[in-house]
Amino acid sequence: MTAADKTAIRDAATILLVRGKGADAQVLMGQRGKSAAFMPEKFVFPGGALDPEDASIPLATPLPEACVTRLARDHASPQALAAAAIRELWEETGLALGLPGEWPDAPPDWQGFAARGLVPDAGSLRYIFRAITPPGRPRRFDARFFLADADAVSGDLDDFSQACEELSHLQWVPLRDARRLNLPFITEVVLAEAQAHIEGEEMADSVPFFDNSTDISTFRRIA
Repeated sequence: MTAADKTAIRDAATILLVRGKGADAQVLMGQRGKSAAFMPEKFVFPGGALDPEDASIPLATPLPEACVTRLARDHASPQALAAAAIRELWEETGLALGLPGEWPDAPPDWQGFAARGLVPDAGSLRYIFRAITPPGRPRRFDARFFLADADAVSGDLDDFSQACEELSHLQWVPLRDARRLNLPFITEVVLAEAQAHIEGEEMADSVPFFDNSTDISTFRRIA
């Protein structure tokens, strides 16, 4: 991949994994390395760019229909984004959003997941935010943020032994304290949106979208 390719906008998916309710809610975060090209030393949620194979990953339970409809409006593949979000959570934390099932032909990135007797489960994901990285950054992403209930994870929520080294200091952070960390601006904004979802019982009528695809930053909502 050339340097020019690295600055092209890539589809990406991120998970805000939350355990607990109300004032006791905690969100899973980790810190990017000092030498990382994108957001060094910042605390972020697990996430990353889509892989070509994400579009063909089986899902034990599909995304909720409202999420599918909103994702499809921006010409994205809902299934691929859900699979990417679950894969990134698995790779970066070792936590698996999955249901029991046989998956004999799992791709290489998913073989550890499948070896646990699991198939990816998107039923708990809720699409809550979209943001495009502004121009001039070393990496640019069209990121969709999903909220997920940690109760849907199969296994020990404090076992990060299978995580790769991309994120350090993996920890459950009280949601009301998370803004005290070294955060990217967009992460602060998404945390506020997540809090609104956690305190409410219904999905919002629209999804916030920070569109920085050009030099002119715009904000709108995806109905």
